[in-house]
Amino acid sequence: MADHAHGHGHEPAFHATTKDYVIGFVLSVILTAIPFWLVMSGAIADKSTTAIVITAFAAVQVVVHMIYFLHMNGKIEGGWNLMAALFTILLVAIILSGTLWVMFHLNANMMPVKMDGMG
Repeated sequence: MADHAHGHGHEPAFHATTKDYVIGFVLSVILTAIPFWLVMSGAIADKSTTAIVITAFAAVQVVVHMIYFLHMNGKIEGGWNLMAALFTILLVAIILSGTLWVMFHLNANMMPVKMDGMG
């Protein structure tokens, strides 16, 4: 019976509390409300700056969800689920940056279409 208190006998099991869920919920609401307010009020005039700020809030919210709702940390399962998450983040970053790089260079290097009245 002692194994139930220690997960599978190797490490302590993680027990989420109501307090953890409430903290995660409150942080999620705040991290949603602030970008919503920024867009609706037009507090930041520059649209690209607004997009960067909203993306930063989204990244922080992903981390909040991973910690408070998915219970991912370096202690659970010997740190393997955290390593899997970091690997996934790395792959997504490589794919997104590569895609944006290719799209930018395709746009910059395409031959312009001349509209000189032919046709």
